[in-house]
Amino acid sequence: MSLNLFATEENSDRPLPPLAERMRPTTLEGFVGQESLVGEDKILSNAIRNTQLFSMIFWGPPGTGKTTLAKICANSIDAKFHQLSAVSSGVKDVRKVIEQAEMLQKQQTRTILFIDEIHRFNKGQQDALLHAVEDGSIVLIGATTENPSFEVISPLLSRCRVLRLHPLEEHHLQTILHRALEHDVVLGQANITLSDNAEALLLESAGGDGRRLLNVLEIALQQIQQSAD
Repeated sequence: MSLNLFATEENSDRPLPPLAERMRPTTLEGFVGQESLVGEDKILSNAIRNTQLFSMIFWGPPGTGKTTLAKICANSIDAKFHQLSAVSSGVKDVRKVIEQAEMLQKQQTRTILFIDEIHRFNKGQQDALLHAVEDGSIVLIGATTENPSFEVISPLLSRCRVLRLHPLEEHHLQTILHRALEHDVVLGQANITLSDNAEALLLESAGGDGRRLLNVLEIALQQIQQSAD
């Protein structure tokens, strides 16, 4: 096996993004899992296909596709995509996005505001979203690992659909793993072969989390490369 997991992007001194980011799908066709939402004639696939997106809250464990689906939604309607973390962002950040969204709305461009860990927003921060969600200035997509009924204020919940995501099943994880080994810009050139036992251990260690699966794979291969150097 010969590979450089620390390769840089062509004509750039910046290192490549992590494997999980490199393998993030940009369309529903490439998305794995959550068939109850994105399968044929399901609520989210219909909304994306018909470009009739609505404000929503993705509720589910880590690594199940919440951020990826938010970005796919934005791509599907050619919307401006803003991502905020509830841990590090406040009312000022929310209002700035809303002001930009209102200007873009006049140019017939929609804005998707994705808030990761929205359950960490306090009442005042959530209140700042209400009017913009109500009048359609923004399409709000929140992500949370906690039950939003307990963490999100009722007025905001009433303006959003709560969509439940579930841990990825073994066949989903297997698809993600094989795609990475075959199609990643780095791994795809390395002709890596995993034994059945190694693959089983990787799938088990992921615990239904696609991001964890790819992170563990990348770390393991980095350690092998460093040992060989």
